[in-house]
Amino acid sequence: MSQRVWNVYLSGEIHSDWRERIVRGVRDSQLPIEFTSPITDHDASDMCGVEILGSEEKEFWRDRKGAGINAIRTSTLIRKADIVVVRFGEKYKQWNAAFDAGYAAALGKSLIVLHEQSNDHALKEVDAAASATARTPEQVATILSYVVS
Repeated sequence: MSQRVWNVYLSGEIHSDWRERIVRGVRDSQLPIEFTSPITDHDASDMCGVEILGSEEKEFWRDRKGAGINAIRTSTLIRKADIVVVRFGEKYKQWNAAFDAGYAAALGKSLIVLHEQSNDHALKEVDAAASATARTPEQVATILSYVVS
């Protein structure tokens, strides 16, 4: 019998190496986990709609086209995930991350939230929906190691 492979979706902030740190921690433990994520190239993600479907004069419609195309990937991968990890960074407001956390919670997915203590108050409802709130990517890797082992 083959070992179960877990599917973990890594959502949220795209401006730091948090994903790589989690993957490295899991790979070092040789855990049966596959990772998926949104498109993490900011410009590619923002511009995919107009690159594929044609230009838009108004920014709203440019963003709407891109969001719709990106939602195909995001919603599919979150639905397929066993565990969803959502990272909230310090630099930008992460509305997409909050949406992904809510979507995962609505689907009954196991949710791990990752953010600094300074965001505790702002993210109290998201944290309440999560199974765990971690402060570092290494804590997330350790949670995954514990759950999967």
